[in-house]
Amino acid sequence: MHKNNMCWLLSPPLHSSKRKLRSKQSKLQVYRLIRRRSCEEKDMELNNLKLYLENKSIIEENEKLRKKANLLHQENLVLMSEFQTKFSHLDRFSTTLFLLLHNHS
Repeated sequence: MHKNNMCWLLSPPLHSSKRKLRSKQSKLQVYRLIRRRSCEEKDMELNNLKLYLENKSIIEENEKLRKKANLLHQENLVLMSEFQTKFSHLDRFSTTLFLLLHNHS
């Protein structure tokens, strides 16, 4: 073998070192991307948890308000019934009075 050929075999080619550097850079980029995605996923999970808890709280408050509204509606029905029972004679009287006044006009 020629002396120049021998040196060429012993020393790594230039493009091989560039390839190794690119490989290291690529691995670093992948690592950073994975790490960034991991952080983004953690942030997203945290945001999802916060929204879930907020929704749960809103649903619970909504249920409380629905129960209060139902109680108020029941109370209103009872009061209306009592009012109609107590003042049913006035209702007939006011209707008669209204008809009499309009007939004379």
